Amino acid sequence: MDQCAKQHAIRAVNLTKRYGTARSGEVTAVDGISFTVAAGSVTGLLGGNGAGKTTTISMLLGLLLPTSGTVEVLGVDMVRHRHAALPRMNFSSPYVELPHRLTVRENLTVYGHLYGLRGVKRRVEELAEHLELTRFLERPSGGLSAGQKTRVALAKALLNRPELLLLDEPTASLDPDTADWIRTYLERYRLESGATILLASHNMLEVERMCDDVLMMRQGRIVDRGSPAGLLARYGRTSLEDVFLDIARDRAGAENVSREAADAAE
Repeated sequence: MDQCAKQHAIRAVNLTKRYGTARSGEVTAVDGISFTVAAGSVTGLLGGNGAGKTTTISMLLGLLLPTSGTVEVLGVDMVRHRHAALPRMNFSSPYVELPHRLTVRENLTVYGHLYGLRGVKRRVEELAEHLELTRFLERPSGGLSAGQKTRVALAKALLNRPELLLLDEPTASLDPDTADWIRTYLERYRLESGATILLASHNMLEVERMCDDVLMMRQGRIVDRGSPAGLLARYGRTSLEDVFLDIARDRAGAENVSREAADAAE
């Protein structure tokens, strides 16, 4: 593994995804973005609906092939050799349903075997205890509340003790107390394992608390990046939500995007 791969868990260069054809009309979902995510960091990926976050994550996971550009995850080219990286990473989203008829235990067990884990039963029990899932392990996944499904999705994502964890709204539908508990759990997991976390969230307080660095997307492009504190200072705001609104609505204008931030995105 080269030095760059050791420093960066993710490296994207001119990453582009277009849908459609020249004849039928093309839609550019991700427009030539370049960025890195430092190994061991928690990095936020923010933007309004349609900004390109989901498409970007799908390319990082190897689920979508880029139209052009390159993406490396954990030092692996995700276009050519994604199967070398997939066992070392995982993804959680409350919007991706697990099979409804299988119980929580059955779902987690199936995914544990898909990841080739040893001691699957023990790992499922361990996560059920940590994430307070034990009392509904035998319940069909389709009968869970939205908050319970969110916790099960997180358990699924942690089964293989990933080096890279991609999280899409990890505390969606959770009450404030449970959401705070989950954030603390994730922070502890990162500190103990050295894992890298890429977090897509619309909860700006969550981003301010957890993230070392933030990538801001609009219309398929990265338009700014920096630490939460750095972004607050740059836009003269007291909350990251106001920064988000400035960028999403283009209220600040291009003149407020610093050259330093643009260089960092490259």
